[in-house]
Amino acid sequence: MSEFTLNAVARKDVGKGASRRLRHADLIPAIIYGGEATPAQVTLEGKAVRKALESEAFYSSIVTLSVDGKSQQALLKDIQRHPARGDAMHMDFLRVDAAHEVTTSVPLHFVNEETSVGVKAGGAVSHNLQEVEVRCLPADLPEFIEVDMADVEMGASLHLSNLSVPTGVTLTQLAHGEAHDLPVVSINAPRGTDEEAEGEEAEGEE
Repeated sequence: MSEFTLNAVARKDVGKGASRRLRHADLIPAIIYGGEATPAQVTLEGKAVRKALESEAFYSSIVTLSVDGKSQQALLKDIQRHPARGDAMHMDFLRVDAAHEVTTSVPLHFVNEETSVGVKAGGAVSHNLQEVEVRCLPADLPEFIEVDMADVEMGASLHLSNLSVPTGVTLTQLAHGEAHDLPVVSINAPRGTDEEAEGEEAEGEE
């Protein structure tokens, strides 16, 4: 698992005006909440945040926040971005405890798509999900879940129940019953194939 550490400084000056001044100084306002401690308003270094956000793993990893030298573990729960530039304007972090499970989303990584049975037969891959919600202890949190497409045939689908997840990790949707066993990915016949076949048959009959 990737390890991310961000230095933070506690702040008392809050409000839109204060946040605007921080951003002008390349600092990003954030809040850390959850657990038994009270919510903490902090500032983060803009450069460090931009570098962290470049990594997909950052969004689904336990982050170490060093606030005035005191470390605490947290998950990124929300990020507000500038509507035009996409820059981070505010971040929300949820404190985590090693002894308590966390619920968060992790990305799916699809492998062996181009060499899968269905694609070799001319099928097209259709992704239904790009991420899944999991529940586990912080130490068991995966950066991603791999979806192996090698044996998926034309017209077949993989559902949540077909995914291989690490020990200690639960897919939250499956806890709600079979009706929530959502399709993840499928390989379909190219559009127009059936119609073309029917047209050829009709011509043959004439």
